[in-house]
Order: sequence, then structure tokens, then C-alpha cells
Amino acid sequence: MRARGLREFAGLRRDDERLDPFELARFAKLFVATFDMIEPLLSEETKAHLIGAGKDKWSGGAASQTLPDGRRLIILNPTHGKNRQNATLMEEVCHVFFGHKPSRLAIKNTTKNGETIARDYNEAIEEEAYSTGAAALVPYTALRRMVLSGKTINEIARHFNVSRALVEYRIKVSRLWDAYKENIFQGSDK
Repeated sequence: MRARGLREFAGLRRDDERLDPFELARFAKLFVATFDMIEPLLSEETKAHLIGAGKDKWSGGAASQTLPDGRRLIILNPTHGKNRQNATLMEEVCHVFFGHKPSRLAIKNTTKNGETIARDYNEAIEEEAYSTGAAALVPYTALRRMVLSGKTINEIARHFNVSRALVEYRIKVSRLWDAYKENIFQGSDK
């Protein structure tokens, strides 16, 4: 229901229309900064880590303090493709619409391997934002129709401008996986 509400708020009329999280971010009072915009503020070591060795450890983030104009700053990982950035930004939009308290960055603990756990993490809040954002990007009714018509994960992902992983997630949580496998394998016999 919340995902449908986000789609309606974005002005989408049909369930198969693409939702642009970058457009929706403006309404959520989010300022999406490109990495190029913040790069001059970062040390060479930090830049090298964020887009090098650490690039797979973050997707994006929001500043906990608002900007002077009331917007919240969002930074997306520039090494991730546009489709993955769409999901990351949609998750951040959901956090704002749900009024979630931002995670704090702070050294909290270390793992057995000596890796630093660098933020507090509320799994329920993160799951709520991700799953609702995913449902807004790939609505159930359109997904079901596409699955039953034999569309592949790649075709559905291209249609909605999202990653294959997000479509697979939506198919599985929507309990359409068996129908997907059946329709894909039947289509390959033709």
C-alpha cells in the first residue's frame, strides 16, 4: 500500500510506468549530490578508498543534518550502475517519507576479523525502506503480468530501469518464483 502511495504521489497512473527516484527525491526534499561535487572535499586517501577498495561496502547515504534550505544531502556510489543507484535512492526516499531516524556513523565495534562496524543499523527500518522502495519501482500487478507472459528477469529489469537482482528479489518476495520458472522454461520449449 505504501509503495502504491509513493507511485501515486509521483503522478504515475499505470502500474507499468517507470518510477524515476531522482524526480521523487525533489519532493522528498533530498539533494542528490554527484561524487564529483563532493570529491574536492575529500582527502586522496578517502577518495581512493570510497571508489577503490571500499566501493563494494557502500551504496549511498544521507547526511543526518539538513542543509540550510531544509534539504537532506544524499550521495550515491559512483561505481554502481544507474539501475542500482535507482534502488539506493528509492530506499533513501522511503526513509524520508517514513520519517525514519538516520543511522549514525561512529565506530561502534569490530568484527572477529578486525573489521570496523561503522554505524548503528536497524534491520527492520532498512528492510521496510528497501522493500517498499523495491515495490514502488517494480509494482506487483505489473510484475505478475510480465511474469505470467513469460518475460525474463532481464526484460523486466530493463523495462523498470532497475537491476536484475532487484527484479529477482521482487519475484521471490511476491511469491511468483514458481510461476516465473514455469513460464520461462515453457517458453524455451517453443
